[in-house]
Amino acid sequence: MNAGDFQKFSFEAPLTTGQAASHDVYFAGFGPAILLIQELPGIDQDTFGLAEKLIDQGYSVYLPLLIGRFGEKAMLANTARLFCVRREINMFARGKQSPISTWLRGLCGEVETRAANGKIGVIGMCLSGGFALALMADDAVLGAVASQPSLPMFGGSALDMTADDIVECKAAMKAKGGALAMRYANDPIARRKTMQAIDKAFTPHIKTVEFEGSKHSLLTGDFNQGAYDEMSAYFKMRFAS
Repeated sequence: MNAGDFQKFSFEAPLTTGQAASHDVYFAGFGPAILLIQELPGIDQDTFGLAEKLIDQGYSVYLPLLIGRFGEKAMLANTARLFCVRREINMFARGKQSPISTWLRGLCGEVETRAANGKIGVIGMCLSGGFALALMADDAVLGAVASQPSLPMFGGSALDMTADDIVECKAAMKAKGGALAMRYANDPIARRKTMQAIDKAFTPHIKTVEFEGSKHSLLTGDFNQGAYDEMSAYFKMRFAS
């Protein structure tokens, strides 16, 4: 797949601050919807590869462009751009969600209205890993996968959610079914302390899996077939429930 294979729409909704934010959302495919939230390097050919795999499995894929240019990998430029969107995404805040969280919940409702089968799945990767878990609290979301969750940076065992967020999400997982979190065992960015904190917060309603290696992007640039198969089986079960 390439950038030209996607359609797009613009979506506007408030942040937690009450200010409005607008981002383009790209989509392709038919069938049950997966909201795929980008990594820091951008929505590039690696992301398109993941989207294509999901589409080939019979899903439709929605890609909100939060940082950068669609189709472009730009790690350094996007890191700089984070300072421009710091009112939306907070890389360092401990014990609270980024302001973009309410925008993403609004987008989940929008995607639900467009989805062939109603409820949706969510995948978050790296900086967006915790976003996916938090979205389990939304009525539109049937299941969530956090791949190499990395926020908050330098957060130790802290999560990018408040105590109330955790209670709400855990209750949703109990009611709807659990979530999935994955990382490479020696990933220096998605740290073991973060995964342990996720496991502690959401047990017994989350499955945490580690794969051998010290790479990072399980589903894209450092693609791991075992991780993809784990995710695929998870969504097959969630959409069948």
